[in-house]
Amino acid sequence: MEVAQHIAVVDDHRDIRDLVGKYLTQQGYRVSVADSTAALKRLLDRSLPDLIVLDVMMPGEDGIAACRHVRGTVDVPIIFLTAMAEEIDRIVGLEIGADDYLTKPFNPRELLARIKAVLRRVHSLPPQRGRLC
Repeated sequence: MEVAQHIAVVDDHRDIRDLVGKYLTQQGYRVSVADSTAALKRLLDRSLPDLIVLDVMMPGEDGIAACRHVRGTVDVPIIFLTAMAEEIDRIVGLEIGADDYLTKPFNPRELLARIKAVLRRVHSLPPQRGRLC
């Protein structure tokens, strides 16, 4: 029996957390939810997810700070799911370390397709031992 992949959903809006969490659970994923960067850090101390779906605009430390923290401590893919839809927002999100960027409002099926694509890429690459440049 295959172990379900673990997705962390981090968003300060309960309706988004509930929608995404329920949808991904129905699709066979194990889901943990967090409502802030602080809650994500506690989650990472307990269990390392296979992928993080992360909002940008959250009170306290925002998703940008969360992404930087994750990139500085663990190697987990991140998909930003946010209302910040300007081109510069998407560029900055990808430049600071997100693996993908999806804007709200969104189609849960598109989010699922992006999650599968990122996980396929991550699992098909050999582990990185160091930087090339």
